[in-house]
Amino acid sequence: MRLRRSLALAGLLAVVSSPAVGQAAWAHDATSDVYAEVTTASSSSGAEGGGPDVTAVLDLEYDLLMKSAWLRAEAYEATGRDEQLAQLDEHETEVDGYVTDRFAVAHDGERCAPALGSVDVVERGERAYASLTYTFACDGGPEGVHEISSALFPDAESFVHSTETIVAYALDGEEGSAVLTAASPTLTTGEHRLLRQVGEFFVLGGEHLLFGVDHVLFLLALLIGARRLRDVVWTATAFTVAHSVTFLLAALGVVSVPAIVVEPVIAASIAVVAVVDLVLIRRGRDGGLGVPALAGAAGAVPGSRAGRPVRDALRWHGPAGTREAPTVWDRWRLPVVFVFGLVHGVGFAGALGIEAAWSWTLLLSLLSFNVGIEVVQLGLIAVVFPLLVLLRVRAPRASRWVLGAGCAAIAAVALWWVVERLVG
Repeated sequence: MRLRRSLALAGLLAVVSSPAVGQAAWAHDATSDVYAEVTTASSSSGAEGGGPDVTAVLDLEYDLLMKSAWLRAEAYEATGRDEQLAQLDEHETEVDGYVTDRFAVAHDGERCAPALGSVDVVERGERAYASLTYTFACDGGPEGVHEISSALFPDAESFVHSTETIVAYALDGEEGSAVLTAASPTLTTGEHRLLRQVGEFFVLGGEHLLFGVDHVLFLLALLIGARRLRDVVWTATAFTVAHSVTFLLAALGVVSVPAIVVEPVIAASIAVVAVVDLVLIRRGRDGGLGVPALAGAAGAVPGSRAGRPVRDALRWHGPAGTREAPTVWDRWRLPVVFVFGLVHGVGFAGALGIEAAWSWTLLLSLLSFNVGIEVVQLGLIAVVFPLLVLLRVRAPRASRWVLGAGCAAIAAVALWWVVERLVG
């Protein structure tokens, strides 16, 4: 069913700090996503998309919904589907009032009248969601356009921020998907959305990496362990190729790995790289230039110019006389990073809850999302690696303490995530 594919496509826009990308500890402190499937109501007359009445199925995080409706703790702390359904039934009036005050459908500028139908509890990304089915009665004929607006879970409520409502729709003879935010809260049918949708996926892909805490820590650990610009390029390429392949395969439904496996492995990958960095630092191989290179490049050689050590570090090959014997990590770095990249790619897709069959529209949006990830990744590398080089060249002793402390902190956080994800 095309609409189901569209809803799965819209699910890609769920840019939360993912269960597989470090979100478990941050989800309710950061952001949430609402999912909306909006279609022409079956009671509407005429051909496909021919009637003004609308059916909307809204999925909202259960505990957040009950908190936002200002219900008592026994409501939002309810666990188990049966107990949660009982709480939704008991507080139907409050929940309905909260949702309809903030989610609206209009037809030709006239607001449609909502009526709550069925209520259910479903699971998304291992979290309970209240699934509410509404029918919106709209005036007017089939030739008009619909507007869908959402202001659910606004920043002012203080429970979350930057909430996005992910909409998949089949209205007025067209199908598509969109993300509604506080800055852009309304979707109007009849607009040309393909380029806008691609742009949204690009931006959200960048946000996914930038705000995915464990991906950033993994990238930072890789940069600390890079010895030269060449190492950075090859490492970033291996990671990019690996996670792009599994991300696309998982998003298209070709590969499926349970989150209970992916999440701890991603955390473990961060810990492994950070521990390797610590070992290299302790052995005098500071994770970047190495002590011999520092001694030769930092001015011990007569006539060396200020700034030359930084330029040497950013060259593809180090200057003559500064090469060091390769370590075991030098030999195995790329294969290890590639394997970890495969796992991170599954995490990207798994965190977004994508379950869709093949479609060109889906592929285009996935590629746009992935390009957004890569652009932000390259931006972080372009900023962080030169700063690390400058620190090592200008203050080699201090850099060992600073980078060592940073690696220890990264390893500790990653190991905590491993335990938390295995237990939780």
